[in-house]
Amino acid sequence: MSQKEIDILKRAILREKGARKAAEKILEDKSRELYVTSEELKTTNLKLEQLLDEKSTQLQGVFENIIDAYVVMDLKGNIIKFNDPAVVLFGYDIDNEPLNVINLIYKKDYKYAMKSFKKLQENGFFTNYRARIHTKNKDIKWVHINASLIFNKQKKPIAAQGIVRDITDLKNLELQKESLLKKVEKSNDELQEYAHIVSHDLKSPLRSIDALVSWIKEDNQEHLDAASLQNFELISGTLEKMENLISSILSYSSIGFDSVKKEMVNLNTIVQDLNKILMIPEHITVKVKSKLPTIKGHQTKLEQLFQNLIGNAVKFMDKEDGLIEIDVKETPSYYEFSIKDNGIGIDKKYHEKIFKIFNSLNERKDSTGIGLSIVKKIIDIHNGEIWLDSEVGEYTTFYFTLKK
Repeated sequence: MSQKEIDILKRAILREKGARKAAEKILEDKSRELYVTSEELKTTNLKLEQLLDEKSTQLQGVFENIIDAYVVMDLKGNIIKFNDPAVVLFGYDIDNEPLNVINLIYKKDYKYAMKSFKKLQENGFFTNYRARIHTKNKDIKWVHINASLIFNKQKKPIAAQGIVRDITDLKNLELQKESLLKKVEKSNDELQEYAHIVSHDLKSPLRSIDALVSWIKEDNQEHLDAASLQNFELISGTLEKMENLISSILSYSSIGFDSVKKEMVNLNTIVQDLNKILMIPEHITVKVKSKLPTIKGHQTKLEQLFQNLIGNAVKFMDKEDGLIEIDVKETPSYYEFSIKDNGIGIDKKYHEKIFKIFNSLNERKDSTGIGLSIVKKIIDIHNGEIWLDSEVGEYTTFYFTLKK
């Protein structure tokens, strides 16, 4: 081998040694980097495992401590998991006996249940499902359910979960309430019919007595002295008062029994019409200080309300220049009305009594003591309140509220 070839071989060996050292250096660096990365991954995995354990523990705690029944099922309806309240509600031990939700559905609610399950599949959830179920002991329970689908990482539905609340007691109360309302409605109808019959039966003999008294008075006009004529007048006045009382009782008993729906009522129109109907004397002025609103209510009842209050102010006016002022104030949720007169006034000790039936403070034949009771009842129906302010001999102001 020539010297030249030897030199070439030496250089090749040197290059190979350099390349090998460089490769060893790169390998050493990569190994060190891989080791560091591996250690970091171990630490991260450990943290993730700890976090997963914590979350699992938390979820398990939530699962075990939910007051309502919690149910997990597959998409075929097979129950996968019950919490303790679910076991108590349904009566099944799913660890020892397979169960499908179909076996829980009450027969008459089957179509509704299938419709809700379809909604669950299409929308991914349903809420406010209320239906009946069968327990293992064949008891029938009313339940309220909110349910949702469970998805895997590929966002494919794999199961469903639901919160089931036992509302049997609540539903029974609702059914009892409906039954009672129907009975009350029937009783009210019967009572109203009875009130009309009694009113007719009582008025007929009164009118007959009044007619007989008039005939006796006419036939014996020349033979009756002043005292007898006065007694006949007292009889006629008493009969008239009794007829007014019967009419008032019928009116009071009828308040709240009709089924007429509420409508928009213009109170300005009502007051204007009442000014004509009530035939207010010339010495009394009725003044509407503010434009009255249009509210939702019962037309006839609101007419009775204003008619009774304005009529009372007219009836008990003792001033030569009588004044009745009607006003209204608006609040965010209701209107506050006032009807003020400068009449005889009402003593404070009677302010509560006057709204009770038959509590008339004046012995007048046209006063039955029912008018303000009717007013109170109408305002109650419209969810309002009524009160008054008064000074004897000076004024009376009735305040009342009506919801918007």
